[in-house]
Amino acid sequence: MESVQRSSTQRDAVRELRLHLVTWNVGTASPPPDVSSLLQLDSLSPSVDIYVIGLQEVNSRVTNFLSDLVFDDPWSIFFMSVLSPLGYIKLSSIRMQGLLLLIFVKHAHLPFVRDVRTHYTRTGLYGYWGNKGGVTIRMSLYGHTICFINCHLPAHMENTEQRLDDFEKILEMQFEEENIPSTLDHDVLFWFGDLNFRIADYGIHFVRESINNKRYNLLWEKDQLNMAKKKEAFLQEFIEGPLQFKPTYKFDLHSDVYDTSEKKRKPAWTDRILWRVKSLCQRASKDDFSEEEQTISVTLNNYISHMSYGISDHKPVTGTFGLELKPLLSDPLVTLSPEGEWSAEHDVFISYSAVPGFPSSAWDWIGLFKVTFRHANDYVTYAWVDDDEVSSNEDSKLVYMSAAEIPDMGGEFLLCYYSNNLQSIVGISQPFQIQPNRTLIGKDLAQEQNTWMQKADNLESHNEF
Repeated sequence: MESVQRSSTQRDAVRELRLHLVTWNVGTASPPPDVSSLLQLDSLSPSVDIYVIGLQEVNSRVTNFLSDLVFDDPWSIFFMSVLSPLGYIKLSSIRMQGLLLLIFVKHAHLPFVRDVRTHYTRTGLYGYWGNKGGVTIRMSLYGHTICFINCHLPAHMENTEQRLDDFEKILEMQFEEENIPSTLDHDVLFWFGDLNFRIADYGIHFVRESINNKRYNLLWEKDQLNMAKKKEAFLQEFIEGPLQFKPTYKFDLHSDVYDTSEKKRKPAWTDRILWRVKSLCQRASKDDFSEEEQTISVTLNNYISHMSYGISDHKPVTGTFGLELKPLLSDPLVTLSPEGEWSAEHDVFISYSAVPGFPSSAWDWIGLFKVTFRHANDYVTYAWVDDDEVSSNEDSKLVYMSAAEIPDMGGEFLLCYYSNNLQSIVGISQPFQIQPNRTLIGKDLAQEQNTWMQKADNLESHNEF
């Protein structure tokens, strides 16, 4: 009876998250009008918890790149405009010339995403040029370490060894902080992008005929990545779903017709998504591995291409995953809420409390955000937790926010606590309403009414004349 009760408790503790990963070589094109099917927004499946979007060949001309350093690039703005109204914020992004990696998460998960770090590795022109290489974002999710690597590896049939060498170099990169594990030491590692592996040996006519007859299995044996996985030990730990979709390269623009140019490139599965679970590697290396030691597992639910998108010569590929994990973190570092009813007519207060040992800083702040906020810097206003503190006791602290900073029109908002030491949002309130400033709104309406009356009088005088 005791063992049954224990396993039931463990089952209750397991959390299931849904992760949707996109890889797409966009060929310097602008975003398409609609990405509903790409992001499964028109799907009846459960909603996604985390979106990971890896793009290659984003327009990286010097003028574009310099402006993107100051402002978000068009693709980032586009995905934020699509996802922020649905309750996702851009957690992090990294850009290296044409390589772009974006991660969006649902609001509810923000307090449990920590230690977000980014890195990039150049491999083009012997490491001096960023047209090829990898961009990386890592994080701790409910206490589990997860790493995402978006790669653009060298092209052409004959460069298989160069692709493998470059990926090994990317895997060897180290994060600057001492407490951050190396890439392969993360609990889960996702590797994806335009990996540029081709279909060897077979001629173009055999390849195209096999595709037309949907006999993709005839081509798997000669896929360079599949062949490399049989020989290279470091690749054998990576898992990939079955390639049950048409090769995603190379297409005529705005069509589902393979290359009709003079070059007539042979079709290939260049765009791929693979993953590696550290505990599975440990299990393979020791006989006494216990099931209880595996606190996170990855299940591939869907691995497909999207033929309807034709802005580049590649078709996008998506992988939808279930992450089943036992949370190592169950409470947010900071809990906060608005004190009393908020109105734009008077000063307001924020109540918050932190867990014991929380590494607070004088640079921590609490931001007021619209519920559709796009990223951590998209606040309406903010208060410094130290400078604007008005009272403190063992249980909680009170922070002041001036009425002059509150939007006059009111509306639905959230409060978020930003930790400077952890470089992330570590607490988020429930959505709440701010009542509008009726006095100012009344003045505005009266002023608007006077303006219309003046226009009507002027028109009447003009007609009499």
